[in-house]
Amino acid sequence: MPKEYLRRRAIEYAQKWAFARNPKYYNYDKIGGDCTNFISQCIFAGSGVMNYTPTYGWYYRSANDKSPSWTGVQFLYNFLTRKNGIGPIGNVVSKDNIQEGDIIQLAFRESHVFEHTLIVTKKEKGNIYVTSHTIDNFNKNILLYNYINIRYVHIEKILI
Repeated sequence: MPKEYLRRRAIEYAQKWAFARNPKYYNYDKIGGDCTNFISQCIFAGSGVMNYTPTYGWYYRSANDKSPSWTGVQFLYNFLTRKNGIGPIGNVVSKDNIQEGDIIQLAFRESHVFEHTLIVTKKEKGNIYVTSHTIDNFNKNILLYNYINIRYVHIEKILI
């Protein structure tokens, strides 16, 4: 049975922790980056549901007991865009269909491998503003990023 994704809660979490680190979660800045860990925290704030399936779930218990999707860019994408199982479900949409509380992933290199995850915290007059960790930003216009590829992931529902 689906439940609603509480976008405002996800955004409020992002705004609160944009330039700080929640002590409940490990800070991965010095070992690859904290971006997807932070975005998973935001999504969890809006969903309230984790999926504890080993390997393919989406959960965080501690720095050494978490799913690959909690901190890995591609793993988070794979988890969100699946079609069933407990937790948030999303799909790729166009720029025009992205909403506040959704996520964006960026690729910076010619390989087109997605390397950075951000949350949409404001959408106004066709402009998209994001908040992120690793390079901490708060309501930064997505156009100010220098990327090669971008994907927009809309969170549709939460399965419980």
